[in-house]
Amino acid sequence: MIQLLFTLIFAEMALIVVFVFKTPLRKLVIMGLDRVKRGRGPIVVKTVTGTVFVVMLATVYNAVAIQRRWIQEGEVNPTDQILHAKHLLEASLMGFSLFLALMIDRLHHYIRELRLRRKSMEAVKKQNRVFEDSKLSVSEEIKVMEEEMTKLRGRIKQLETQLEEKTKEASSAKPMLSL
Repeated sequence: MIQLLFTLIFAEMALIVVFVFKTPLRKLVIMGLDRVKRGRGPIVVKTVTGTVFVVMLATVYNAVAIQRRWIQEGEVNPTDQILHAKHLLEASLMGFSLFLALMIDRLHHYIRELRLRRKSMEAVKKQNRVFEDSKLSVSEEIKVMEEEMTKLRGRIKQLETQLEEKTKEASSAKPMLSL
């Protein structure tokens, strides 16, 4: 049982190390966990976790029972010492493996969320770039229109002066005609 627990803990630690560093293996592990979390996977994981937790509690109870017997009898039996140490080791390994399983679940969740947030940020950045590009083209259009407007205002002033000159000529020419 202890060898199995050590193997489980080292496998969980290796999985956490794979999650921490961005490698091609990390993407493969994330995809594998995504598939495990679909269908009946969560039920199986919860069942196994619950079973390990109950076995851990039973092991802790046995270790406490051995310790109570020492207190009542007053003497320590070498066999009980070995059993007590074994129960404590098994309980701590089971607790640690449950803790690492929880860490793996949370890391998987956070890495998936981070990936989704990055994708949405990229989409927002693209939209922002498109908006900035359109904003630049609109500002260029505004500049061209302002230049055209200044040219047209100049043309209007020129036409107004020409009109004033013609009206002056016409007003000065009318009195001559009436004579």
